Formats: sequence, C-alpha cells, structure tokens
Amino acid sequence: MRGAKSAKWVALAAVVALAATACGGNDSDSGSNDMNKGTADPNGILTAQLSEPQNPLQPANAKESQGSRVLRTIFAGLVDYEPGTGKLVYVNAESVTPNKDSSVWTVKLKPGWKFHNGEAVTAKSYVDSWNWSANVANNQTNSSWFQDIKGYEDVHPEKGKPKADKMSGLKVVNDNEFKIELNSSVSYFAYKLGYDVWTPLPSGFFKDPKGFGEKPVGNGPYKFVSWDHKKMIKVRKYDGYKGPNKAKNGGIDFKNYTTADAAYSDLRSNNLDWIEQVPTTALTNYKSDLGKRAIDEEYSAVQSVVPAFYTKQFKDIDPKVIQGLSMAIDRDTITKTVLHGSRTPADSYVARGVIGYKAGALKEQVTYDPAKAKALIKEGGGVPGNKISIQYNADQDHKPWVDAVCNSIRKATGVDCTGDSKPDFQADLNARDKHQVKSMYRGGWVLDYPVNSNFMRDLYGSKAAGNTSGYANKQFDELANKADKAPTLDETVKLYQQAEQILAKDMPAIPLWFYKVNSGQSNKVLGKIPYGQDGDPIFTNVQVKKK
Repeated sequence: MRGAKSAKWVALAAVVALAATACGGNDSDSGSNDMNKGTADPNGILTAQLSEPQNPLQPANAKESQGSRVLRTIFAGLVDYEPGTGKLVYVNAESVTPNKDSSVWTVKLKPGWKFHNGEAVTAKSYVDSWNWSANVANNQTNSSWFQDIKGYEDVHPEKGKPKADKMSGLKVVNDNEFKIELNSSVSYFAYKLGYDVWTPLPSGFFKDPKGFGEKPVGNGPYKFVSWDHKKMIKVRKYDGYKGPNKAKNGGIDFKNYTTADAAYSDLRSNNLDWIEQVPTTALTNYKSDLGKRAIDEEYSAVQSVVPAFYTKQFKDIDPKVIQGLSMAIDRDTITKTVLHGSRTPADSYVARGVIGYKAGALKEQVTYDPAKAKALIKEGGGVPGNKISIQYNADQDHKPWVDAVCNSIRKATGVDCTGDSKPDFQADLNARDKHQVKSMYRGGWVLDYPVNSNFMRDLYGSKAAGNTSGYANKQFDELANKADKAPTLDETVKLYQQAEQILAKDMPAIPLWFYKVNSGQSNKVLGKIPYGQDGDPIFTNVQVKKK
C-alpha cells in the first residue's frame, strides 16, 4: 500500500555500468523462475539490506531513507497514499476534514487502536507527539514540518528558549478527535500527514526519549524486537494491528553490509531476500544473473549536485556560475554510458509521477552546451579558486558518476573538479547538517507526499528541514506561502510551478537525473515484491514461501 517515502535523503548510489562483470555464473535456473510456485508462510521472516540509521528511531528524527525504512514498519500514521494514483488512504484516521478555507482541520481516529505495549492510541497520543517533536529544545531534525501549525513559533523560536511547551493550534476534543488550527490555509495539508513525523507516541516515550529511540514502541504493522548497531535491526508482525496494511509475513531482519558486493553475493545465494541497490560490478549482468528476480523500475526521486551556500566559495555566487556548471554536464552521455541507461536526465526540480511535475520545466539549464557553460561562468565572475569538489558517501557506488560529472565539467570549462568522499551515508549527512561541506554535495531527494511542493518548499524553503545548503530567496518563500494558502490543490500546484521558475533562475541545486530501482529479490519470496512510488518495497505485502 505504501506509495510515499518518509525519509528524504536517499543513500542509494546511481547505478554504474563499467567494463567489469559480475562474478559467478547465471542464477536464472536456481529458483528465479519459481517465484510464483509455493505456499505463503504468514510467519516467514524476510531479510532486507539496510545501512545504519543516522539517528535514534524517533519519528521526527529521521530525514534519511535508512531510519525511515525501519520507522515505517513500526509506526502507522493518519493517512497513506495509493501507489500509482497518489490518492489518500485513511490508516489510523477515520476522517481528516478541512473547514471552508483549509485553515482548520478536524481529525477523527478509528477507535480501538493500541500501541505495541497495549496502551490506547488516542488524540492525545498525536497532540503530545507533535508538541514534543516541534519543540526546539528537543532537537528533532524534522521539527520544521510543524511550522504550519498555529503556535509553532512559541515552541520553536528562531532564537532563544521556547515560550511554551504546546502549540496553541492543537486541541484535543475527545479520545478519538482533535483539531489542527494552522497559521493560514494549506490546501494539501492532509497529504503532508502521510509523512512519519506525524505519527503518535505512547506516554512512555516522554519519560526517556533517548532510550525510546533505541527500543521504540509503535502502533504499526510490526513491533520492534532488537537493534544490534551496524549489524541488524529486527521487527516482527504485530498481530493486534488494526490498519488496512496488515503484514503478510512474520517480520523483517534488516541486515547491515559493509559493501554492496557482499549483499549481492548473499542475494544470489538466497541468503538475503532484498537488496537496496545492485552494485557496480553486477549491473551489466544482474538481469541474467537473477532472471525474473531482477527489479528495474522508475520511482519518484531526483539526483542532484548542491552548492553549500554557507561557504566562502558560494556565499555570494552569481547564479550564472551554477548554471554554467550545470550546462557543462553531459547528462545524456553519462546516463547512457556510465549509468548504462539506469537513469533518465532530469528536466525539472520535481520528480516524475508527482502531482505538478511539468516536463521541460528546466530547458537550457540542463542542456549540455560547453561553449555557453564557459561563457556563463565567465560572465558570473568565475568559480572562486577555479576548483570545486562534490561530497558523497563512499559506502555506495557514487564515485564513478561523480568522477564522470567532474570530468565533464573540467573538459567543458577548465574548472577543476574532484570527489570528496565520506566513509558512509551517516558521515555524509552529519557533515551536511553541521555545515561542514567544503564546496558541493550529492543530493538525492525522494517524495514524502506526491505533490510538487514537497520537492520545492520542503527542500528549498529558507526554514525547511531538508534545506541543508543555506539557500534562501525571499521571493520564493513568499510565492510558496501564497501557493500554500490557495483555496484548492490545483491552484496550489500551479503556483508552485511558477515558483519552480524562480529556482530555475537561482539554481539552488543542479538536477542531474531521475532515479530507478535496480534491485533484486531471492527465490524465497513468493511472487514479485511490490514497490511504492518512493522506490521502497511495500514490506507488508511481501510474502515468504514456506520451507
């Protein structure tokens, strides 16, 4: 059922096809053709690849794909999205209804829901969760998601200590109903509620938030069992779950691997049921290796290169320079050769499949033109130091495409370009959050909810949690606010399309290409693994064969 993703920053490397070939022989006759044969075991355990989450497992503290992947199994929110259509589906909510101008929303809960410890899930569980998560004193990475709510500035002032511990816009009516008063109209607010920052928390959380992050108690389809750091996280089916997406398997073992090659080796030998990304060495052969077990499909995410605007190099940069760097990148050649057709050149800041994506929103900005690239950089005053670096996480295969982008820029403009590797995704994210990026960094953004605002306001808004570059434009913020206040979703989407043209002039990031899932599954899985629009498996719908 899962159609959107909660954690924005994506760890995945762009899949790279080099001359190297996969080790070993063809596995297509070792079970890959038997995917639809066998009987489902409702208690069968699925094994899935995972990297170490950046932060403790708290709903408002995961801005990346790894922690979010686990949180999505443990917690359930008010709404979800139907894969393919983006249609809202009620989960813990019985209804989410706005007043006439969408400035006040009434949430009614389905009664009888329980946390995994037996405590009732009530309106207070949501309101307390949101108030705590929004509070600046609690240092939650996604606290800005609550800024639409009246009273947010009292619990999360720009400077100093909070003036209150509760947002005035949240009111509990009874155990199964509460109201949300916003600072102004937000026509698509119900869509935002599908992100995991909006999930409820049990009363025990507030007694020991740090300890809870190591042993979370949720209300979702799976209950937490254990976390052996950098080795494995275990979750198991919660039989008392009342949501529409009950687990069809017995649980999941999320396994850490030091290399993608090691994970792929286990996948081929059926010791791992799902791999996040096929490694570089296997891309040219993985479809023949895995046969019908191979996965190749597009999802809603964008890869980019992002300037760190807080650095001396980019603090006062002319956007012409960034546009010039963008036009120096030969996306067509890189995606066809280095990326072996596994990516599609981006023509928008918004991913395909998202409401409001407009083909060709970016034109010359993403068109390879070495002569104009060089001229724009010169007109803009040049690149300070005539050298840039691109930070990336080395635990995935980013290096080959980073090298290809750098080679393209160097050849077209004479600007020197090098990769700046961090040992893993956690270290990469920490450097971004602490404003320690030296020049530019690799950005990978996947939808939280299927509306174009998610790829603009939530990433380029001056106060957005996803904005780790320091970019700010008052005109963009004002138009985004106007879009949010529009009376209908259609009008909101159109105004954000206008806002995208501000980004096209400013170039707060250099979009490269749209993502695809290049993955695989073991022959222990019954049928094809279903995927959401976020590129992650819909784990609750995965069936494991009886042994």
